[in-house]
Amino acid sequence: MFRKGITESFGAGIHALNTSQLTDGVINRSKRMMLDTLGVGLLGTRTAVFNKALKYSQLFTSRERSSVWGQSDIILPPHYAAFVNGIAVHSMDFDDTWHPATHPSGAVLPALLALAETLPSQPSGLDLLLAFNVGIEVQGRLMRFSKEAYNIPERFHPPSVVGVMGSAAASAKLLGLSPEQCIHALAIAASSAGAPLANAATQTKPLHIGNAARRGLEAARLAQIGLKGNPAILDLDRGLGVYYKDYSPSAMADSAVRAYKWILEDQDVAFKRIPAHLGMHWVVDAALAAREKLQNAVGKFDLSQIRHVTLRVPPSKYVNCPLPATEHQARHSFQFNACTALLDNKVTVASFGDAQIGRSALKELLGKVSLETPEDNLPSFDKMYCEVEIATHQGPSYTARCDTFYGHWRKPLTLKHLVDKFSVNASSVLCTEGVEGVIDVIGNIERVADCSILGSYLRMTSNQEHLDRMRIL
Repeated sequence: MFRKGITESFGAGIHALNTSQLTDGVINRSKRMMLDTLGVGLLGTRTAVFNKALKYSQLFTSRERSSVWGQSDIILPPHYAAFVNGIAVHSMDFDDTWHPATHPSGAVLPALLALAETLPSQPSGLDLLLAFNVGIEVQGRLMRFSKEAYNIPERFHPPSVVGVMGSAAASAKLLGLSPEQCIHALAIAASSAGAPLANAATQTKPLHIGNAARRGLEAARLAQIGLKGNPAILDLDRGLGVYYKDYSPSAMADSAVRAYKWILEDQDVAFKRIPAHLGMHWVVDAALAAREKLQNAVGKFDLSQIRHVTLRVPPSKYVNCPLPATEHQARHSFQFNACTALLDNKVTVASFGDAQIGRSALKELLGKVSLETPEDNLPSFDKMYCEVEIATHQGPSYTARCDTFYGHWRKPLTLKHLVDKFSVNASSVLCTEGVEGVIDVIGNIERVADCSILGSYLRMTSNQEHLDRMRIL
């Protein structure tokens, strides 16, 4: 019996999946992902790394032009719009995280929205939703080619590998490419994959998402005009397998069946409450609980009470940063996030500013912290825990442990809290009409006839609202 190659099955699947196969569960989960991605992306347009990337990207022009989120009067070539919007999404490490570990949405949504603006006929919201889910699905299936991928990464940043493939697949779907062209889009994208984890905790890390969005979009457009790559790119150890020590690929599930089983149906994503590496959420919740125990016992919390703080966390070198000096290091530091939670009884967007990082009280507390990695604390976002023990000068110690933080896929944010997060983030850039418009469009995306209305709302900035009012006056 004839058996399709693995890459061939993916090309066929990307081409064949259709809107009738989207289940209510997948639609609802992906709409949450889209809303959260737009919110953190809008907030991210206020960061230094975004503005550096935008300044660079404005050097380039083309006949095709796409919007920059949160900018009422800036347009870029589509692949550069995907690039800067992708950077914005990950600029504060505030975007969603999946299991096996990656940031799935930031590589896909910026590419699709940039591409949609260039098409002769604007896609519907349902078309956008399908292409988005195809991009997410491809990432989910590729990550399951390796047991290593289930752990917190050690060598490369996963979105730089599976993200660019997801962007290519999603873009190919929105372009309506043939099965063969979809195969070559994946092959082309694979040659833009990979980014070393050494650039975590630096301004370069957000570029991993921006590059994934951009290069995936470019790969699909190149495949559309006939460029070809290795049609067995997913089958080979020297293909996508170069990134995994235990690469074991398998064919994509039959996309011709009506009841297609989406990965997202079984595995939800985690949404972050603080703009930091996902692992920080465990240590923050444990620190807040230990702080509460101490305060309840002695009636107050005072830094002078603390003799020593022990953090019991999973082994992961790139989030072990004892004395962070920059916001990006702070977002990847168990020590910083635990100490900030103990000092302030909260961790927020403002916690990662220079003034907060440089506080003498924080530095004093950081000097009292030690980190342990118990053997039973596995480096997996599905199995890890964090424990915080506060030893006091008076003698007693106060310990708290977090196994699952609020926002994790086992304990998902309510829709209200997710919308609240979006509203707070988006309102830092958009006017009220823009914020409410995005919420409405995403909430009803499967019924939107022309998805260009979403781009209109994403350009309704607070500055524009002020200018409009001045014209009326």
